[in-house]
Amino acid sequence: MKKATFFLAFIVLTNFISGQNISKDYFDLVNIADSLYRAKDFKNSAYKYSDAFKANGWRGTSNDRYNAACTWALAADPDSAFFQLNKIATVSKYTDYSYITTDSDLISLHNDKRWELLLEKIKQNKDNAEENLNKPLMAMLDTVYVEDQKYRQQIDGIAKKYGWESKEIKDHWKIINGKDSINILKIKSVLDKYGWLGADVVGEQGNTALFVVIQHSDQKTQEKYLPMMREAVKNGKAQGSSLALLEDRLALKQGKRQIYGSQIGRDEETQLFYILPLEDPDNVDSRRASVGLEPLAYYVNHWKIKWDIEQYKKDLPKLEEKTKRK
Repeated sequence: MKKATFFLAFIVLTNFISGQNISKDYFDLVNIADSLYRAKDFKNSAYKYSDAFKANGWRGTSNDRYNAACTWALAADPDSAFFQLNKIATVSKYTDYSYITTDSDLISLHNDKRWELLLEKIKQNKDNAEENLNKPLMAMLDTVYVEDQKYRQQIDGIAKKYGWESKEIKDHWKIINGKDSINILKIKSVLDKYGWLGADVVGEQGNTALFVVIQHSDQKTQEKYLPMMREAVKNGKAQGSSLALLEDRLALKQGKRQIYGSQIGRDEETQLFYILPLEDPDNVDSRRASVGLEPLAYYVNHWKIKWDIEQYKKDLPKLEEKTKRK
């Protein structure tokens, strides 16, 4: 099962269907399908994914189609599983060969004669995508990405075990900050020498590494490289959804309201998550859609936040005061 990737401050990047209007029903149904998967009700999860694709004109993200394939495989329906996997291999040019070959959800497909044919197609996609890449630079950036993410992915587990204000969490953040200080030097050297490199040069993960390290850097560094990233988005060398996250984070650091609602806070007393101060809540979903982000209600569900626009507008002054005190 493909899971969303979480960044610092609990930012989720999603595989949105670029340039297309997505039905709200689609996101609601995918959310239900994911819940059913976690409850191990695989057959009904698979049906919900099908309902989601149908509600959206039979279109879906490659990530959701991959997850649908997993549920069909676990529900002992290999034909439907291969249909979804061949769809992303052929249409979306899926390239993650190492992931698909180790995903335990798909083990039931391994003895099917169609499995090797599928892997050949994905391997060819991978080879084609990497043919003109700068391999040494890509390898360095891939290492940076792993170092950036590895320790952040451990935060939630440590917090659940010891508490958010525990010594263990504080010690863990010291490790993260140390890794960040090394990573930012490496990323600055790349950006200052080459500019913002696209996935066509350093691969998807290498391209993402440039973003996540800047996203996790200090305000001065973010202000320096934000114009470069804006230009990269115009030139197709960075994702508009990633830029939106950086714009939001920097706006909050500058004492402004965020634009896209990507930044989530946590109340130290209640331990509950909330959406940090947001500009013009009524039109946030239009802004999010324009940069390839899913509706806010779907996004914040990851933190069990119920998106109620009218209530949020009433709470906004208190949220701004709370943010200023931090």
